Amino acid sequence: MRIESSVTAISWIPSEAISKASFKAPFEIGIAHYDEPLPDHIDDIIELRDNDKFRFANVLRAWINVNDANEILDYGYSGGSLIGSTRLHLGKKELDFSAIAYPDIQREPVVTPTSVTFVQTGGGATGAPAPRRVNRPPFMQWRAPTAWSTLSLTIHVDGTVDRELIGASPFPRHWVYDDKNDLTAKTGLIDFTEWFRHAFDNHSPWGDEDSPAFVTTVETALERELSKTLMREGAKPKYKKLKQGEQLVAQGDKGDEMFLLLDGILEAVVDGETVGEMGPGAMLGERSLIEGGNRTATLRAMTKARVAVLDGSNVAPEVLSELAEGHKRENAGE
Repeated sequence: MRIESSVTAISWIPSEAISKASFKAPFEIGIAHYDEPLPDHIDDIIELRDNDKFRFANVLRAWINVNDANEILDYGYSGGSLIGSTRLHLGKKELDFSAIAYPDIQREPVVTPTSVTFVQTGGGATGAPAPRRVNRPPFMQWRAPTAWSTLSLTIHVDGTVDRELIGASPFPRHWVYDDKNDLTAKTGLIDFTEWFRHAFDNHSPWGDEDSPAFVTTVETALERELSKTLMREGAKPKYKKLKQGEQLVAQGDKGDEMFLLLDGILEAVVDGETVGEMGPGAMLGERSLIEGGNRTATLRAMTKARVAVLDGSNVAPEVLSELAEGHKRENAGE
């Protein structure tokens, strides 16, 4: 019997991903562009690539053959990376810079009596070169940084599958999809400055150096729709940056604001005990709006983080209640 499965990481640039003004300028004046949020389900990844909807896609697909005694007979890889392009707008002209695909790194599978684990790294250099300072004449190079993701896929003889994003470049955002092409996880932290300055040459898996991936769960469909409403075009929310360990709100404080977590990972702490973790896309702070105005949990940054501060009075009470109920279920592990 042949058992085949897959896991896919798609890398894209969300809005507000770059905060430093000098790096942000090409996006603000329309030369470069951010990407629209990817869908929860991928119908046609080739169409997404051809329409410039992402930068890189690492598709790890693999299989094992098992006999009637549940013994592994053979196995192999059957997937690979998809590379997009960088589309720049210069006046009325639109220029496409094809990204440079690096060869996929497919590690030797790890075989046990009951499973096989496959690990694949995919990515390459972005299409448009950019200036980079170096410590030797001419003290500047025009190079494109490297973006990548490293995926692990374990196929068991009973047909169950484990999927994991085990490494990724600090930029851009990486979303993970299962074999049904449904969104299952995402990276919680991006760092454009670190990536832009250091993701060259040996500082990548092709030079034997990877970066850990801070992976978080996916926000709910309600959170996604609500964030679109509150961050609609023309809205001007306040933004707040948090250092690792810094509190966004404290349990018991008064508060009538809601928050959209743009980047980083926060933990919810109740009576000194961590009850949940939240990643980018999470809507926070709704409980105080429906339970007397007091914060019911402390929200603390596990990594550096950035949030948008929003007016919760624009949200209908029934929507707040549904959002709060969903967070209760998540924190209970349901």
